[in-house]
Amino acid sequence: MHLPVLLDETIEGLDIKPDGIYIDGTAGGGGHSLEIAKRLETGRLIAIDRDPDAIKAASERLYGYSAKLVNANFSEVDRIARELGIDKIDGMLMDLGVSSYQLDNRERGFSYHDDAPLDMRMSREGLSAKDVVNGYSYEDLSRIIFEYGEERYAKTIASNIVKLRESKPIESTAELAEIIKMSVPPKVRREKNPCRKTFQAIRIEVNNELGSLSEALDKAFELLKTGGRLAVITFHSLEDRLVKQRFASFCQGCTCPPEFPVCVCGKTPRGRLITKKPIEPSEEEQRINPRSRSAKLRIIEKIGDK
Repeated sequence: MHLPVLLDETIEGLDIKPDGIYIDGTAGGGGHSLEIAKRLETGRLIAIDRDPDAIKAASERLYGYSAKLVNANFSEVDRIARELGIDKIDGMLMDLGVSSYQLDNRERGFSYHDDAPLDMRMSREGLSAKDVVNGYSYEDLSRIIFEYGEERYAKTIASNIVKLRESKPIESTAELAEIIKMSVPPKVRREKNPCRKTFQAIRIEVNNELGSLSEALDKAFELLKTGGRLAVITFHSLEDRLVKQRFASFCQGCTCPPEFPVCVCGKTPRGRLITKKPIEPSEEEQRINPRSRSAKLRIIEKIGDK
């Protein structure tokens, strides 16, 4: 079942106006979108998702509401707004990572708990996990697994992938999971599932998640009206660090060297943090929805355009 993460906190943080224009950059199963749509009277909601299956599910959930659904990557939000005749928006939400909808469809190959084809494509197009696992060099595999998965055994895992794919291509999630398990010490296998970090790393590479997020943050902030808000829910430290640093740059004022007696750059902060520290799920939410455990919500408000 699709349970939207940090739902109340996100909706409250967006401070929805009944006549406002809002974008949900990651419609997923439509949980957050539905709550935004319910609060609109004369306003508009644009729900974006790169996954055509998610768009289908969200359109059913949003039937009867003033919502426009768009199958695209949220990094194209500027183009989407322009084509819909939208100049500025009152708020945008990005709920990152894999949706419950994708995880629960085993044939999509996102989960290491099921045996399925190595896919992991959110858009169902382009480069797949099978292409990465069987086509990337040892150097690239170990770099991706180390950087995107923050996996200390990245070199051993990459080495075993390269060695075993020589005899036959690695085609399923179960095959990849087995290679990961044999590449880490028994103690690590006993403590927790050792597959999570490598699967995360390959998924991020397949979907260019960090590149898309970086682009989307800049474009979304540009689209905001003064007083408009951007809310982002992350699920791992790489995403959260990127959002935190980008939000900080939007809030930065004067960049003159400290020895200058007066400011000559004229830069003033363009944003203010609504959340000084990220909002995390309550113990109750984590109990009901274990997938929410690593979620962090950050919200920024635009205060100026220069």
